[in-house]
Amino acid sequence: MGRNYFHIHLVSDATGETLIAISRAAAAQYEGVAGIEHFYPMVRSQHQIDRIARELSQAPGLVLYTIVDPEIARALETACRDAGCPSLSILDPILNLFQSYLGAASAARPGAQHVLNADYFRRIDALNFTMIHDDGQLPDDIETADVVLVGVSRTSKTPTSIYLANRGIKTANVPLVPNVSPPAQLQEARKPLIVGLVATPERIVQIRQNRLLSLNVDDETNYVDRDAVAEEVAASRKLCARNRWPMIDVTRRSIEETAAAIIDLYQEHRLKFIAE
Repeated sequence: MGRNYFHIHLVSDATGETLIAISRAAAAQYEGVAGIEHFYPMVRSQHQIDRIARELSQAPGLVLYTIVDPEIARALETACRDAGCPSLSILDPILNLFQSYLGAASAARPGAQHVLNADYFRRIDALNFTMIHDDGQLPDDIETADVVLVGVSRTSKTPTSIYLANRGIKTANVPLVPNVSPPAQLQEARKPLIVGLVATPERIVQIRQNRLLSLNVDDETNYVDRDAVAEEVAASRKLCARNRWPMIDVTRRSIEETAAAIIDLYQEHRLKFIAE
């Protein structure tokens, strides 16, 4: 069965990250259809609205926008009506709810969530920490991490670490290598949450084979031998169980789903650590 395509125009007065995430989450609920995205970030002038209006006439479709300047928002809505394109302000329902609860109108500051505040620098600091503690580097610093991910090769440790860092969580990751003992600092650590990432041997073998293929490396090795990989996974499970580290099976999880589960565990761990 073929896929049906539609145009979706995303208009933002800032970086547009919110729009992209929301539109893709909504589109994912519909099988057999795919959106052709037209993205317009940093829209803050009538001249930019005029350009968008021309594109709407050439490729009509849905319009989602996050624009806090009322004048620019009205200009966009007019362009949408003229082109016969249904439009929706993503922020309006949320801002209305905030206003009714807080009893005050918003300040209408485009890109306000991206100001260089303490949270921004916390995320940058976490990302720097995570990059220099990737793949078992600097094991002496494990105690200063917020989260440490452990697992055999190809269990998504690095991308998950980077995702967590973007949420402001300092994350180190330590590979579990056959016949090599984990660093002593790992089992001595008390402050960080240590989480084991596991997957089925079949899934790991598949990913490793693709990795070797991309590198033009011979795959006649224990690295992709199903029985050898099964032993690696079993050993990693035993290590986590012995140390009472929570485990997450990433076989059918996206990076985002894995990270969400880790963040939930981290919040619980942090409360217990503070209480102690």
